[in-house]
Amino acid sequence: MRLMRRSDFEGVYRAGRRRSSQQFSVFYRANGTPDSRFGISVKKALGGAVVRNRIRRRIREILRRNQSEISSGWDFVIHPRHSVTQAEFTALEAELLSLLRGLNL
Repeated sequence: MRLMRRSDFEGVYRAGRRRSSQQFSVFYRANGTPDSRFGISVKKALGGAVVRNRIRRRIREILRRNQSEISSGWDFVIHPRHSVTQAEFTALEAELLSLLRGLNL
């Protein structure tokens, strides 16, 4: 599932926690439901619309391929950093999964 509303994003920022790695920052909080929800926020500074959409597609694919490894009952907001634009997909996948596993949820 996806986080869609501005209030959902703001709730994660306000009441959640944050962990960072070299290429991502992840904000997270418990949502009280059996499903986890994800939001991806890509700054305009990372590039034009084509670049930003490509980043979003790559992150969504990582999440889709690894749904079973991600804890349920949480809201996540993922902020990619500038280095994501040049990184290989496998490196991004390994780093994001490592970051999500390291949250100790």
